[in-house]
Amino acid sequence: MIIYILKRLSVALPTILILIIISFLLMHSAPGGPFTSEKPLPEQVLKNINAKYGLDQPIYNQMFNYVWGIITEFDFGPSFRYKDRTVNDIIAQGFPVTLKYGTWSFILAVLFGTSLGIIAAIRQNTFLDYLAVGFSISAQVLPNFVMAPILVLIFTLYLGWLPGGGWEGGQIQFVIMPVIALSTSYLASIARLTRSSMLEVLNSNFIRTAKAKGLPQYKIVFYHALKPTLLPVISYLGPAFVGMITGSVVIDMYFSTGGIGVLFVNGALNRDYSTIMGITILVGCLTITFNLLVDILYAWIDPKIRY
Repeated sequence: MIIYILKRLSVALPTILILIIISFLLMHSAPGGPFTSEKPLPEQVLKNINAKYGLDQPIYNQMFNYVWGIITEFDFGPSFRYKDRTVNDIIAQGFPVTLKYGTWSFILAVLFGTSLGIIAAIRQNTFLDYLAVGFSISAQVLPNFVMAPILVLIFTLYLGWLPGGGWEGGQIQFVIMPVIALSTSYLASIARLTRSSMLEVLNSNFIRTAKAKGLPQYKIVFYHALKPTLLPVISYLGPAFVGMITGSVVIDMYFSTGGIGVLFVNGALNRDYSTIMGITILVGCLTITFNLLVDILYAWIDPKIRY
């Protein structure tokens, strides 16, 4: 198992480095710049600003300094638009917000999605199965940019139970609607994956053998069928978790949570290239890290994968 983990790490670390280099080159090859606007700055002023941020150096020097700062100090550099603020400060402001409601969204999606899929598979072609499948299809066709206004209409305007936006330090009443809006489509995908995988496993020969031996259904499901059922689900959870904890632009914009999604949009609109690169690299590193964790978990569940 240790050798398997080391092999995955030997692939993950160079991938992160390549991601940083490509993000830097693509961002600096884009037309315009962080200090260009409709009203151009005087040439001498622009020259002094570029010198202050090191943008007057050759591109390979800029790239080396940027990569070295990330590797040694995890420093994404200063923001080009927000004075006296670094990209680390901006990420530290927004990332805890999306981390909180993203984590709750993930827990909700996994718990309810897997439970719904297992119940639907065990009670195939019954009312519970039809209800679970109908709910999954309905949730799948309602993305977060549709779910968010529906939730506000129902719980804020009609019932008056929950606030329509804001964060206020992550109080529970401000977290409920973002979590529901973000997790619904993921929950539906997990439920459908779990149901189809469970049906396939329940028709396997070793399950027939367990039934022939007279084992109770709960033992067959939880001791024999659950592990192989979760293999395709776990493969989906890696990118799904990253998608939820890095937040959604729609959720941040619609509910005014102040998360990392709205910071990314503002960085793009303001041409704050350092902020865009910092958030892009953060998301990429999280994706690679959680895919690595999924691979390790996958190998733990199915030892054949290690070889």
